[in-house]
Amino acid sequence: MSIPNTARPDNGRAHLDRFDLFAPHAAGVVVRIDGEELDMVPAETLPDHQPRGLDPSPRYTRTERGTAGWWTLPDSAAASVPSSTVRYGYLLTKTKDEGTDKEQHFTSEVLPDPRSPRQPQGVHDLSCTFDPTEFEWGDGDWTGRPLEGAILYELHIGTFTEEGTFDAAIQHLDDLAELGVDTIELLPVNGFNGTYNWGYDGVAWYTVQEEYGGPAGYQRFVDACHSRGMAVVQDVVYNHLGPSGNYLPQFLEIFTAGNSSWGDQINLDDWGSDGVRDLILDNVRMWVEDYHVDGFRVDAVHALKDERAVHILQEMSQVAHETAARAGRSTYLIAESDKNDPRMIQPVDRNGLGMDAQWLDDWHHAAHWALTGEEQGYYEDFAGLHTLAKSYTAGYYHDGTFSTFRGRSHGQPVDPEHNRPWQFVSYIMNHDQVGNRAAGDRFSQYLTVDQQVLAAAVLLTQPFTPMVFMGEEWGASTPWPFFTSHPEPELAEAVRTGRIGEFARMGWKESEIADPQDPETFSSAVLKHDERNGGGHARVHTAYRELIAVRRSTPELTEQDFRSIRVSVDEAAKTLVLYRGDLARLEDGEPREAVSGVAVAFNFGDTPTSVAVELPTSAQMLWAAAPVQMAPGELGGAVVELPAYGAAVLRV
Repeated sequence: MSIPNTARPDNGRAHLDRFDLFAPHAAGVVVRIDGEELDMVPAETLPDHQPRGLDPSPRYTRTERGTAGWWTLPDSAAASVPSSTVRYGYLLTKTKDEGTDKEQHFTSEVLPDPRSPRQPQGVHDLSCTFDPTEFEWGDGDWTGRPLEGAILYELHIGTFTEEGTFDAAIQHLDDLAELGVDTIELLPVNGFNGTYNWGYDGVAWYTVQEEYGGPAGYQRFVDACHSRGMAVVQDVVYNHLGPSGNYLPQFLEIFTAGNSSWGDQINLDDWGSDGVRDLILDNVRMWVEDYHVDGFRVDAVHALKDERAVHILQEMSQVAHETAARAGRSTYLIAESDKNDPRMIQPVDRNGLGMDAQWLDDWHHAAHWALTGEEQGYYEDFAGLHTLAKSYTAGYYHDGTFSTFRGRSHGQPVDPEHNRPWQFVSYIMNHDQVGNRAAGDRFSQYLTVDQQVLAAAVLLTQPFTPMVFMGEEWGASTPWPFFTSHPEPELAEAVRTGRIGEFARMGWKESEIADPQDPETFSSAVLKHDERNGGGHARVHTAYRELIAVRRSTPELTEQDFRSIRVSVDEAAKTLVLYRGDLARLEDGEPREAVSGVAVAFNFGDTPTSVAVELPTSAQMLWAAAPVQMAPGELGGAVVELPAYGAAVLRV
């Protein structure tokens, strides 16, 4: 069934309106279409004209600003503009310079469209039209998939396969579905300069990178996911723009005073910020309407400086949910935030920022220490199994506690009355935690197979929403280092030396740091799918598949109440037991008879050990990393004999 795009009514000007441009400070605009130059006119001179960026929904409009600042082609240009695919760009004339009568172009070059759907020859070249309604969608019955209960899979299109395309990735979707994955989280796919990149150097928010397959390839990928019952979450970056190919300052006040960690501050609350916010909000609409995405991962929201009464995140939440609802689908937004502030995931009507969920770095850091013992950098705050125990039960480890690597107290507690465990996305690896290591090394490069299976058990039995980083599920031998392909020599050298200097300050030798500009660094990150079925890789893969199945068939593991989580720790023995269900709610001394629940026992040590669990010996063994023995323990409980780096899931 084909789903029509109903974002804008057909007014007979569709082939003209696709060139509409927001350039509020231009005195004149010329659009060059396949070599022919046509004068544009202010949109406000055309009665009832609705620029392509204005949402027609009566539930969310910006009618108070109308069409001011927008430029469009007059009706008289209809005969000169083909309705087919064309290449185009803009020449802008700025307001007369003070003290002169001369008008000048911002640049002598034709500028690409700030809302360009395609950049076939790269971000510095002409834009290309694309009609998203031509695609015959097959997801007419698709209504979305909730984040609660999901298994996420973080995927970078460029390194997931040798080809690095959406179409090549489609060939592996059945494998992921068989594994138990139901949601793909794509790293950014918007246009960047160069041929390969993590995606966070994007400068063309509306463009899908051509090397990946462009916008048509993206539509095919989403449709293929939906046909397999898999949702697609798109990672979007609105807190900064890449260092090369950004032409937005020529059109509007995209930046404001100040700097973020990645450069100039995006203007969300200063003079001219209305146009910037519209650019972001319309982009959110685009992903939902034109590409049928099911959710968003919003990068580094703590870097979005916004002092307005209504925060940009609140508006993004409203726009995303309303746009999806009009299409008969659901959606959600996942924030990457380091603030440890539960207001991030509170609804707007409770004075929250309206994000549905957030990444949970604290749990990752605590789990990473438990699995590796690493205490360098921010891991120094998370030494000891008690940090993992607290994160299990409280979400944030730092909820007002002192953070050593920050040199101050940090965070505030989660509200167990209103927040739910599924609102926290947790992981033992992700693109940041692997790629921002000096060599981009994965667990599989320094942990044994037994330790990797233990890591899988830690991830897939925790109470939050688990996310697997691509290749993790078979212990991929390939690293995932930071890589770039900046063609400008000076920028390339600046990135290279900056990376070396950053890690040198942390004690790394230059020879140990992957050169981000070396093509070998990129090619080393490409997954080798054929290794999945051999040796230790196969054992790790089997563990992931089995544990996902156990998670889905064991309601206690995903019960959505922080009060259904209890943890006991023996630091000396390096053991931890996670209790879920009614068993977790029992107080000390209460009878354990006839109480249902689940216990997950972990041995993080390198020697076999005995672990006391508050379950009878008749408890059902749902899964174990290796054969284990049970014996009667004290007070009607049991003792589980775990091997080194062992884990077991028991149920009564």
